[in-house]
Amino acid sequence: MADHAKLAVLIDADNAQPGLAEGLLAEVARYGTAHVKRAYGDWTDNHLRGWKDQLLDLSIQPIQQFGYTKGKNATDSAMIIDAMDLLYTGRFDGFCIVSSDSDFTRLAARIRESGLTVYGFGERKTPAPFVAACDRFIYTDVLGKPDSDNEKPAELAPRMKTQELRKDTRLVNLLRNAIEDAADDTGWAGLGAVGSMVSKRAPEFDSRNWGYGKLSGLIAAIGLFETEDRQHGNGKHIYVRNNKKKPAARE
Repeated sequence: MADHAKLAVLIDADNAQPGLAEGLLAEVARYGTAHVKRAYGDWTDNHLRGWKDQLLDLSIQPIQQFGYTKGKNATDSAMIIDAMDLLYTGRFDGFCIVSSDSDFTRLAARIRESGLTVYGFGERKTPAPFVAACDRFIYTDVLGKPDSDNEKPAELAPRMKTQELRKDTRLVNLLRNAIEDAADDTGWAGLGAVGSMVSKRAPEFDSRNWGYGKLSGLIAAIGLFETEDRQHGNGKHIYVRNNKKKPAARE
């Protein structure tokens, strides 16, 4: 179960805002337990001073890495070396790599080659190859965008309306294809299976990117799919299918 997954959280502090740390770890908790929490950077540099309270309050271990040469980022190398050391211990089920830097693309791919799950966290500017190398990629703005002055989470973007959602052809086609692939002979597919199928095809997919907390809410807002609740034991499960095309009217 995801709750029992042992995760290593590695943060590129040079490339991530401290105001996101609390929301980040809350998101990590959805996928497992953070057995290792490390933040890498040159802690003698004043630009990282905003991280101090976060490190203490959230029990994140700071890893000191001096910049040996001006213009070269030694932090990335330190993170990669530590990640491989942790990987070889065989104690973890997955890694959370927090950075918007494409330098971690090969690291993510290597960890996945070992059969472990990789969760990436970064800004919208994160290069596509790094996003694609992860099993799941979460854009940090959905966790609450930090204010530059007080680093407090700001409100998320408002929900996109039905007309706007329908114009997003990539989104609509992604959902249609996922439903079709996960459906049974009657055309119905469990929402959980649909979500898994979508994530495999688009690691960055997250209903919060469109302002919806859950996939069910996003699908309902689009209004192009049929849904129904089914009782299984003591719980309800949502099923979805593509709307059937209506026969053309006869003249």
